[in-house]
Amino acid sequence: MIFKQLFDPASCTYTYLISSGKGREALIIDPVIEHTEEYIKVLEKLDLKLVKVIDTHIHADHITGLNELNKRTSCTRIMGEKSKSEVIDLRIKDSEKINVENIELKAIYTPGHTDCSYSYLMNDRVFTGDTLLINATGRTDFQNGSSEDAYDSLFNKLLKLPENTLVYPAHDYNGIKFSTIESEKNNNPRLQVNSKEQYAEIMDNLNLANPKMIDVAVPANVKGLTLDRL
Repeated sequence: MIFKQLFDPASCTYTYLISSGKGREALIIDPVIEHTEEYIKVLEKLDLKLVKVIDTHIHADHITGLNELNKRTSCTRIMGEKSKSEVIDLRIKDSEKINVENIELKAIYTPGHTDCSYSYLMNDRVFTGDTLLINATGRTDFQNGSSEDAYDSLFNKLLKLPENTLVYPAHDYNGIKFSTIESEKNNNPRLQVNSKEQYAEIMDNLNLANPKMIDVAVPANVKGLTLDRL
C-alpha cells in the first residue's frame, strides 16, 4: 500500500494520499489548493491515477484543493451528504463505503466541529478530520457546530473503535503525525470528562479567535473555487 502524509505549514493541515500500489488508482483526503502541483507530481512519480478526492468537512482555515484536482484529473469529488458544498459529485451517507482498487473506506458521520463533519475508517486507521485531534478536539463554535454533537461523535463513535486504531487528523499544530484511540482516551485532556455537560462546558468556554481565513475559505469551499478564480 502507498500511504503519503503531506503537510501544509500555513494552516497545519495534513493531506493524505492513498493507493493499493504503484501504477494503480488513488484517492486524496483533505487537499490544500496551494499544494495541487505537489500532489500531481507525487501522483506522476508513482504512476497513480487519482480517481477520488475527499474533504472531511467544509474547512475554515484554508481553501480546499478538491476542485482544482477535479479540474486537473477529472477525479470524483466526495463529501458527506450533510455538506453544503455546491460542487460535490458524490454525497455519501453514514456507514457507506468508498472503494478505490483494493482500498475501502467507511464513512462515519461525526458532527460537532461542523454539522458536515465525517471521519473515514480504513482497516487499522481512521481519518478524523477536525473531530478528533491529537491531544485536542475540534472547536464547536461556528458552522453549526455543537459541543453536544461532538461529545456523541467522540464518545459514542470514534472512541469505540479498537484501541490500537491509528488516528490521523486533518490538523496538528505540534508536528505530531498520528496517534491511537488508546492514547487519546488516556492522554487527551478534553476527553477526561464524566458527562456530555462537562465536555460542553469546556468547549463552550474556549473563547478562541476565528480562523484568519474563515471569511474567505468557507464561501470559497462551498462554491468550489479553483486557482484561476481565486
